[in-house]
Amino acid sequence: MKKRTGKAILFFTPFMICFFTFWALPFLYGVYMSFRKVSLTKGDRGFVGLENYRALFEQSSMYAQDFLTGLKNTLLFVAVSVPLLIVIALALALIVEALPARLKSVYRTIFFMSYAISVTAVSSVFLWLFNGNGGYINNLLVQAHLIQKPVPWLEAQPFAWIVLVAATLWWTVGYNMMLFINGLNEIDGALYEAASVDGAGFLKKLWYITLPGLRNVTVYVSLTSIIASFNMYGQANLITKGGPTQSTKTLIMVIQDVILKKNNLGVGNAMALAMGVVVMAFALCQQHLTKEKKELKEVGGNGR
Repeated sequence: MKKRTGKAILFFTPFMICFFTFWALPFLYGVYMSFRKVSLTKGDRGFVGLENYRALFEQSSMYAQDFLTGLKNTLLFVAVSVPLLIVIALALALIVEALPARLKSVYRTIFFMSYAISVTAVSSVFLWLFNGNGGYINNLLVQAHLIQKPVPWLEAQPFAWIVLVAATLWWTVGYNMMLFINGLNEIDGALYEAASVDGAGFLKKLWYITLPGLRNVTVYVSLTSIIASFNMYGQANLITKGGPTQSTKTLIMVIQDVILKKNNLGVGNAMALAMGVVVMAFALCQQHLTKEKKELKEVGGNGR
């Protein structure tokens, strides 16, 4: 028994070292700095209590407008991108799984390949595609006589958001697709055969077999997509640079500016923790709603 315990500790220790070194300690230090007045040049100038947090919401504060703008832009991106990341990934998974066996691996690789590309390369491609002057998409539309003048994809809204969401979808949807494919493979094929015998069509199979069978995968994909979308930085920074008129400047970009340009680590850490609270609230709501739906289905099933 002691030998087994020793082996368990041996395997568990590296994880705990990495966890405390790269997550727990930096997090606790960030919480500590959020209650202090800290800058890169002047160092720690003492405890200020909740002053850094009040600065995020007081209208007289120079940080409040930036924080609320970044939060609003981030929430908008989450609201638009997350449903698309789920629905399109599920659609692609269903399409790939319906292909002949010899083609499945080919298309899985094709759709997943974009996820292996760096955000810098993805942003460069979409800058080339959607550049307002001489961009490939504008040239194509003009030559096809679909538009008379170039569309300001990166210089006006809602076009800038369309480009950022499209770039994010192209870049990351393959990962979600693979998760859904793994979930589809776990569903018992006998359920589909029985449904076919009963005359069920595609939509009924999707509603009564596929979606319930993918519930846990869908929850995981939703949570990871929400967290990833809240942390969106590279696309906005490289493609639109936060413009036009800061309409695509995300909260991560605001935090970077506060720490590096405005030289205030205290407020920057307060913003990061406030963002973490918002993300956690979204995650808890998602889990609560999913659990509630499951309980209602179970009650309904028992009622029958």
